[in-house]
Amino acid sequence: MAKPAHFLTALAGGWLLLAGCQSNSGAGGTDTATSGSVAVAVDETFAPILQAQVDTFGKLYPEAHVKLHFEPEENMMVDLLNDKVKVAVVARELNAEEIASFAKQTIVPRTTRIGIDGLAIVLHPSNPDSMLTINQLCDIFTGKSKTWSQVSNQKKLGDINVVFDANRSSTARFVRDSLTKGAPLTTRVFAASSNPALLDYVANHPNAIGVVGVNWISDHDDPAAMKFLQKVRVASITARPNPKPDDYIQPYQVNLAQKTPEQIAKYPELQNYPLRRNLYVINREARTGLGSGFASFVAGKNGQLIFQKSGLLPAQMQARVVTTPKR
Repeated sequence: MAKPAHFLTALAGGWLLLAGCQSNSGAGGTDTATSGSVAVAVDETFAPILQAQVDTFGKLYPEAHVKLHFEPEENMMVDLLNDKVKVAVVARELNAEEIASFAKQTIVPRTTRIGIDGLAIVLHPSNPDSMLTINQLCDIFTGKSKTWSQVSNQKKLGDINVVFDANRSSTARFVRDSLTKGAPLTTRVFAASSNPALLDYVANHPNAIGVVGVNWISDHDDPAAMKFLQKVRVASITARPNPKPDDYIQPYQVNLAQKTPEQIAKYPELQNYPLRRNLYVINREARTGLGSGFASFVAGKNGQLIFQKSGLLPAQMQARVVTTPKR
């Protein structure tokens, strides 16, 4: 992707592990589950929520020093394979090639689902096209719709600029894999230097459309997130054909919960947010070191509560349908 000039520049038992594993369980390591130092690679899309996890973990265990490395997805997986980091937090599971590479190293990494993320489609506040269908998004991302007039006759907005957070990012991969189904992205696609840079670009360019992880704009107790939210408009999305206005939903916690086909059949007003994805922690440690301790914390009770507060959906939370009698 070219850069615009502006950018040149297992829950039930996992948390108990912390209490029970305080000593080394392998040769060559000096860290424990709650002390020492460890490098953790994190998809930059999840920087706010993982920083909150590390801050809380550090307060509970002052001798633990978790060093976060924020990288594009492709780079962080290379670092995990090459043992530059012990743990990775990523929006996908290992692929066959990565599993084979670990097997050659006689390592069996542990992968745990820790949360559910929603990708937010962000627009300039002046853009009236705040309700978009999946088909419209697909046309935008593949370049079939090159101008806003092709979306809804908004001629004054001109050409559509699509902005992702970085080259080789997980959001771009998700769009290609799950939305465009492998079709090439539009030629008018750009990579920002970071998620904040992406949000700033969209805030200053009425013709732009960006894709960010919802944790950048969902924590109402985070001043930075609220500042970003004031700059942009979050689009409402639906995958339904011939949608009505009430069918469009945003990537907030209540909509990220997976509804079963039975629930949707019983309550037709329910639907699943179409741009949702799982978040995993992958741990390559062969011993119970700090990487294992941090992974257990994130997957455990306290870590899951941090996900809940941030606006992402904890992996262990189940959708609960509450009905009220009609009058």
